[in-house]
Amino acid sequence: MRIILHHSCDLMLSWFRRKPTDPKPADPKPGNGEPAVLDAAPPAPPEVPSAPPEQVTTPASKPGWRERLRDSALARTFSGLFSRNPRLDDALLEEIETALLTADVGVTASTQVIESLRRRMQAREFADAQALRNALRAELLAMLTPVAVPLRIDPASKPFVILTVGVNGAGKTTTIGKLARRFKDEGRSLMLAAGDTFRAAAVAQLQAWGERNGVAVIAQGQNADAASVAFDALQAAKARGIDVLIADTAGRLHTQGGLMEELAKVARVLRKLDPQAPHEVLMVIDGTTGQNAISQVRKFREKLPVSGLVVTKLDGTAKGGVVFALAREFGIPIRFAGIGERPEDLRVFDAEAFVDALLPETLGG
Repeated sequence: MRIILHHSCDLMLSWFRRKPTDPKPADPKPGNGEPAVLDAAPPAPPEVPSAPPEQVTTPASKPGWRERLRDSALARTFSGLFSRNPRLDDALLEEIETALLTADVGVTASTQVIESLRRRMQAREFADAQALRNALRAELLAMLTPVAVPLRIDPASKPFVILTVGVNGAGKTTTIGKLARRFKDEGRSLMLAAGDTFRAAAVAQLQAWGERNGVAVIAQGQNADAASVAFDALQAAKARGIDVLIADTAGRLHTQGGLMEELAKVARVLRKLDPQAPHEVLMVIDGTTGQNAISQVRKFREKLPVSGLVVTKLDGTAKGGVVFALAREFGIPIRFAGIGERPEDLRVFDAEAFVDALLPETLGG
């Protein structure tokens, strides 16, 4: 009894010694009633206005196209050519042509550019190398400007269905995750369909992106029918009034006939629920593959109406000039370009910014 009384006295003394201004420990509060993280983004941490000035950091500005592409082979070559204020002669044109071909701009597109420059040079239109550089810029822009068409989400099509396709390793699943981040930031509701059922890791990867962005992911077991996954996802998206549905598909070589037929089946099944679906067939292309991208697009277009391209891994690649070849060969809108690994490095394709990143601004630039 003495021990118990002594302990009780200690507790009472500690209670009365507490200052009235001591904050009372906050009780854990239940959630705000929203669904789990797959359906809604987690709340942002509260701001701390009393933080000392030295602890407040200003976020670094987003690196531009020039910063991201300056190490590409084509950018380095052009910078070296024009920085030495070269003579205006056929040798210079041959160097420019070699640079274009090496970067996989393609024979036809490269020849078109060089012949135009040669005619103008012979007509003495260029007073100096700076004028030639400006003419080259105009030629390159003329090829890319018609295909620099951003993706527009039609609010009348709800959900707006984006079917992503491409060969193995092009970066489809990662691109979908980055697109999810972009659409969420725009205030759109969306859902993802894990249609790459051949790789268990692909489903897990897409689910991780969904959790990170607070987006629901519809998935089935491994080796499930991809068309069935897409169908279930579209049904769920319609029932929940979702703005955008992005459906993943398994990577496949364009030479694999059976797997290519499966893509056509996915599109057919989607049209059973929405005759206009998919509203966008977005093909993801690895920018490092060079001219092989041409045959990829050609084969995929035989099975699906590819309506937009995403060219990934353009930063640092020696073959990024393939965007010019794609533009000239197909005229398909290039919706986005991947110029880095972070979500914000998936940029809306900007023809002017892309070309200006390849060329020095001025002689010696």
